[in-house]
This record gives sequence, structure tokens and C-alpha cells, in this order.
Amino acid sequence: MGEIDEGLERVERTRPIPQGVPARVRYLVKRAKGSTRAVAAELGVSQRTVQRWLKGTIAPKPDAARRIEERVRATWQPGVRRRVRRRAEEQGFMLHIQARFGYTAAGGSTDDPRERLITQHLPGTVARELYAARDAGAGEAEQQRILADALQDHYFKDRGRRAEGLTTEINDLGWLELEV
Repeated sequence: MGEIDEGLERVERTRPIPQGVPARVRYLVKRAKGSTRAVAAELGVSQRTVQRWLKGTIAPKPDAARRIEERVRATWQPGVRRRVRRRAEEQGFMLHIQARFGYTAAGGSTDDPRERLITQHLPGTVARELYAARDAGAGEAEQQRILADALQDHYFKDRGRRAEGLTTEINDLGWLELEV
């Protein structure tokens, strides 16, 4: 999971997912209406193994722990996730980013990247494009390209009012936060 995926994930959560394997397994069992058998089938392990994880007598192997976390993340607060996504796609979102940007301009070009700290509101079309890319399984590079194009249009070119011919790319992403 890349930095942009994590940023989208953070903005969709009001509470953190349960910490620790027993808490995560308890959540999955509760979601399955108390059926350890259903959770075992979902994770591909025995029912007794799920019961031992609940008690904390054994720890899951790394592959099983990863599957548990993926299932919890996929089902954690689905209503909140839908509302946040809908609002972002309709109204846009505020992007706070620290990155190293590379530029090419018509009057001369520079490949000397410059680090910038930018706070910019981006419209819902950018959110739709980011979510569509994430849903399609796009990698971090594709998502960075989407953000770079959006920042190029809305921050650097000021929606076409200046810097004609400027192209921008993100060379190194330090961190980013999203607000909806």
C-alpha cells in the first residue's frame, strides 16, 4: 500500500481498526454473528485455530495475520467509507502534501526538482479519478501522476491563468494528508 492509498484510507476512517490479532478476530466473529466456523472458512483455517486466536493462546503466522488485517480493513465502517467517498467525489478535498516536484516549461526547462509544501483544495473530479485508479488497482506511480496533473492545473497554473506550457511531476513524495 502506497502513501496515497494510505492517505485515502486514513480519510475514510473515524476510528482506527482494532489493534492486535485477538481484537481483530473478535471483530470478524462479531460481524459473522458469533460464528467462528464462518470466520475460519473466510480465512482458510480451522475453526479451532480461530478459537485459539480469540483466546490468545497462539499467534497467527504472518500470512494469516495479513489476511485477518485485510478482512478487517475491507469491512471496517462501510457506511462511513461510502459517505466520505461520496462527499469527496461531489465537493472535492483538501490536499496537504510535501513533495519534490520536477518542472518543464516552454520558456526553458529545469530538471532541478524543488521541494514544496502545498495545501490546495482539489475538485471532486480529481477524487473520482483517484478512487477509480485505486479501485482498478493502479500503483503509486499512476496515483502520483493523477495528483501531479491536478496540482499542475489548480496550483501551479491557477486554472489556466498563468504558467502556460508548464508540466509538473512528483519526483519524491514526502508525505500527504487528505481532508474531506
